[in-house]
Amino acid sequence: MPAIDATAVSKQYGTEIALDRVDLTVEEGETFGFLGPNGAGKSTFINVLLDFVTPTEGSVEIFGHDCQREGVAARDRVGVLPEGYSVFERLTGRQHVEYAIRSKGVEADPIEVLDRVGIREDADRKASDYSKGMAQRLVLGMALVGEPDLLILDEPSTGLDPNGAAEMRQILREENERGATIFFSSHILEQVEAVCDRVGILQDGELVAVDTIEGLRASMGGGTKLVITVDGLHNGTLESIRSVAGVETAVSDDDSTIEVTCTNDAKMDILVELNDAGVEVVNFRTEEASLEDMFIEYTGSGR
Repeated sequence: MPAIDATAVSKQYGTEIALDRVDLTVEEGETFGFLGPNGAGKSTFINVLLDFVTPTEGSVEIFGHDCQREGVAARDRVGVLPEGYSVFERLTGRQHVEYAIRSKGVEADPIEVLDRVGIREDADRKASDYSKGMAQRLVLGMALVGEPDLLILDEPSTGLDPNGAAEMRQILREENERGATIFFSSHILEQVEAVCDRVGILQDGELVAVDTIEGLRASMGGGTKLVITVDGLHNGTLESIRSVAGVETAVSDDDSTIEVTCTNDAKMDILVELNDAGVEVVNFRTEEASLEDMFIEYTGSGR
């Protein structure tokens, strides 16, 4: 049975289409990354899962329970870290976790939960004194209470420093190893690439790609990234490269380095095009296309 099964889910606010006929199946035991530019509809889809938003059309189920008609049953096996969650300022970290334990009707040691997310020493401080990163750790700990079968996390690394983000990734791996399904949205593509089995890319409310990272790379004709160092860019150089058959993207952050995503067959044609344009190639190397490269290709946007 799928952990998440969405069928033709649409959501419209007046004339604005937030979700456009989204079909998505996330299997039990997967770690699934949900990507898209700001405003693409990621949070709207998560809110449909949690029954905070009712779809205009279509339906979505969690472990076979309709999220709208059987909302309580659908959420019974779910742990949630929503984006922008506000902690209770007058409660301590320990009291937050105790509240989560009571709400879920489970037995757990709040100190062990806080220790796992790295804020054990701050258990009896009021959450109003927590930094943004500490508050994010606290809410993640609350989501983990009761060993949920599905974790739904909306931008889970918000406010975390690099060490905190690495610890969060390790926790997600551990949760997945015990059998939990992980569904999370993130704009930090390196994190998604590090832990996800598959990814979905949402653009303007439409799910434009669902695949493994290797599958996405293959769909780009092999997904080669060509990094070229030149003596200097001329006007029209990037446009000339983009006109070469097999080139997906060509960008440059300075006057000496060009990054091109392309098919393997296009590499020599690009170098020939630069030579014909009077641009001297100082050096070049090839890399596999990263998730960021593929994200830009599918959405036409950066991070």
